[in-house]
Amino acid sequence: MDTIPRRNEAELDFHHLQVFDVLMTEHSITKAAHVLNVTQPALSKTLARLRVYFGDPLFIRVSMRMEPTPKALELAEPVKSILDNFRQLRSSHAAFNPVTSERTFSIHVVDAGVVNMLPPLLNYLAEHAPRVHVQAIHCDAQHLDLWLESGLIDIAIGSFPSLTTGIRRLPLWQETFACVTRSDHPRIGARPTHEAFISEKHVLVSAVGTGHEHLSVERLLESHVPRENIVCRVPAFAAAALISRRTDAIATIPGLLARGLVRDCGLQLVEPPLDFPKLEIAQYWHDRVHRDPGNQWIRTVMKQLFCQTGH
Repeated sequence: MDTIPRRNEAELDFHHLQVFDVLMTEHSITKAAHVLNVTQPALSKTLARLRVYFGDPLFIRVSMRMEPTPKALELAEPVKSILDNFRQLRSSHAAFNPVTSERTFSIHVVDAGVVNMLPPLLNYLAEHAPRVHVQAIHCDAQHLDLWLESGLIDIAIGSFPSLTTGIRRLPLWQETFACVTRSDHPRIGARPTHEAFISEKHVLVSAVGTGHEHLSVERLLESHVPRENIVCRVPAFAAAALISRRTDAIATIPGLLARGLVRDCGLQLVEPPLDFPKLEIAQYWHDRVHRDPGNQWIRTVMKQLFCQTGH
């Protein structure tokens, strides 16, 4: 298979190959730039360099997607293999010292996890790993396993039952759901009846396409609350809660987040008259990084700070 160019252009580096690999997954310059935390012009410049190096367009815009050319498809596996070997070499021989490390850990977590977990995590890092940084990243369920495999995400936190092949997990806690309203709601108190609850307006957090098990809570609400009473849907739990603070709408959100916002934002905590399922929140990582010293360390920290399951 002749995939190596014969011209004398300057050599590519790890970043160039990573851009190619992410474009193969995302089929979008905008999405790839977001994943890699670079600007679109910078990514386009890298793509131009790749095109010159390999003497091929590599990706052609078809409708709203960047589709790989036959040459790109031919290169996909060799590039992935090079990236995998490089990551394994780095993790096998690079010691990790949290006191001196400047590593940035990328964590996939919904906004409720950002609000609840990042403050204690950042306080821990300030004391034990002052140069380590964390980056909260959100991606859709379709690519979550690929991002974990590729190393774009170090760990994922949440309830993702569809993550199976090559993915390891450690349960952290069981999440229950609660509702919040503004503190001076004219009709709803702390323990409303079923009839009073479903007759009010509701703001729903939509989990469609995320792969998160919160979808079961969303579906239960839809089965009880009349469609005309679901006044809006938003992608974030905190946004739903803040909307409820300034309207009469009820927001259903994770209980841990609800209790925090009741304390910090003056909301009313409402016990829902519905039997919401309990979700098992876990941390997920890929087999490939199971022995990576840095990944092992951040997993241990998350377990130490948040594990309530006895594991």
